[in-house]
Amino acid sequence: MSDIKIRAKLEGDETTVKCLMSHPMENGMRKDSKTEQVIPAHFIQEVVCKVKGTVVMKSAWSGGVSKNPYLSFKFRGGAVGDEIEIAWTDNKGESQSQTAQIS
Repeated sequence: MSDIKIRAKLEGDETTVKCLMSHPMENGMRKDSKTEQVIPAHFIQEVVCKVKGTVVMKSAWSGGVSKNPYLSFKFRGGAVGDEIEIAWTDNKGESQSQTAQIS
């Protein structure tokens, strides 16, 4: 169901991380066009990024984020070859994580 694609690039002393997460991101207020039934809420609540086990970014999300969200951020302290991990947890208790190396 879900997938995370990550690119992390070191430029000077800053690492730019870009990731695309596959997730339906339903806010719980939309109706199915065929059945007219409300589609239950299903959205990412927390996204965490770790580098070498240290949290460098943590964010709380809600149903207001669009389907298949894109996230981009920068941090200092990374090095080429360091492993970066992006993980999310949603409101149904599902989670996904993916790792990549900083280039």
